[in-house]
Amino acid sequence: MMATTVHAVSVLAFMGVSFAAQGLSHFMVNKDHFAAISYLRENPIIPMGFAAMVMQGLIMSVALRAWREGDATIANGFAIAAAFGVFLIAYITLVEPAKYETPDIFAWIRVEAFVGLVQFSAFGILLGLIHSKLG
Repeated sequence: MMATTVHAVSVLAFMGVSFAAQGLSHFMVNKDHFAAISYLRENPIIPMGFAAMVMQGLIMSVALRAWREGDATIANGFAIAAAFGVFLIAYITLVEPAKYETPDIFAWIRVEAFVGLVQFSAFGILLGLIHSKLG
């Protein structure tokens, strides 16, 4: 039962951090950057984004649990989130602008790398904290 709670809280934390980091980036801080990208949907399909966040948060939570078996630290959570973050950020920053016509490749890399770094760093700290307190 405790593992279910830890995973549920971890998923909710990932969703909150992701929505905050990516939402602030897309709709406030880097609004002009994203407005210049012609192929983005005017109205994103939010449930698809939520589904991705649930899967990603659950994968990282389960990975931490499997690695540390209920004895996780904040550093362990940060390490798991950093590993998955680098994996995902590499795709977003390098592959997407290689496949799609982005107005400015270097701006794309800068924006996505920074936001991804903030997102996965913040979540890593929370993930470790959640697992160390509830795990």
